[in-house]
Amino acid sequence: MRVLVTGDRGYIGPVLVDQLLQEGCHVIGFDIDYYSGTELFALPTGYKTITKDIRDIERADLEGIDAVIHLAGLSNDPLGELAPNLTHEINYQGTLRIAEAAKSAGVKRFIYASSQSMYGISNTSEELDEDLSEKNPVTSYAATKWEAELALKKMAADEFTVVCFRPSTVFGVAPRLRTDIVFNNFVACAYTTGKIEIKSDGTPWRPVIHVRDVASAFIAGLKAPISLVANQSYNVGIHNGNYSVRDLAEAAQAVVPGSKLIFTGEHGSDSRTYKVSFNKILTELRDYYHPEWSLRRGGQELVNLFDQIGFTKETFIGDSTNRLSKINQLIFNGTLDKELREVIEDMA
Repeated sequence: MRVLVTGDRGYIGPVLVDQLLQEGCHVIGFDIDYYSGTELFALPTGYKTITKDIRDIERADLEGIDAVIHLAGLSNDPLGELAPNLTHEINYQGTLRIAEAAKSAGVKRFIYASSQSMYGISNTSEELDEDLSEKNPVTSYAATKWEAELALKKMAADEFTVVCFRPSTVFGVAPRLRTDIVFNNFVACAYTTGKIEIKSDGTPWRPVIHVRDVASAFIAGLKAPISLVANQSYNVGIHNGNYSVRDLAEAAQAVVPGSKLIFTGEHGSDSRTYKVSFNKILTELRDYYHPEWSLRRGGQELVNLFDQIGFTKETFIGDSTNRLSKINQLIFNGTLDKELREVIEDMA
């Protein structure tokens, strides 16, 4: 199977590519490569990569492709609020451009990396269901993910299968690690400073998922019968995969012996709190999706990596592991313009 992965050089992408190669897939990567040089260890090799903005993708880029797994985009709420108009252009219009080109080129299956952020602020007395729970996106990033899902499903046809996956907040080791996401942040903070400071009271709920389990969900979307997954959305997580912020902080503290946990409470109870149901993916895709990673195992994996590479506080708080900081640095030094396009020097 020939699979094109957009965002193959981000956080999840290299892990997914590695697993696809192990599955025997012929992989083509498509990525603008904003985060070049930030890898903490080697990226996968042995597959074709195209360095190009998703806003510029063309049908020719997708000729001969069997399936697309679309990860690329501005990857979280802070990046989304950097320039809401660009978030819409890249995450929504860019997604539809890829899907239209894919459908025109004869691609059979389009797997979309959506987000649970579309649920917004919710009542935590019940777990949120993919199809029946209210969608309440409160950020530009969340809105584009929900709007793209709706538009993609309208494009679906017998010869063009659309499947949407909504991952929990991701954690775990990858070559281009992110420490601007909650559990990775807690472990990195404990490791480099000896303490974890929580500015809320620790009560908000966050679903989390290991990066390898996310990758396995996308691969399940490739393998499962079309009759099962066509035009479906799935929350991606594990059994009992909802954790309070306090749970996450204590799990991070447990893998960094001697670290301290400090709740400042200055922000009170964070309104961003939600519990998500994973019943649909764990039942409907049980023959294809087999999550394996616990918080404790993933936390220990992070600590092992930090030991191996000599991970420092400078790396933790620096541009290489923080997406918004990296983008701002590229704009500041003139590598990117304010439209987040590469600045080409005039050599004349």
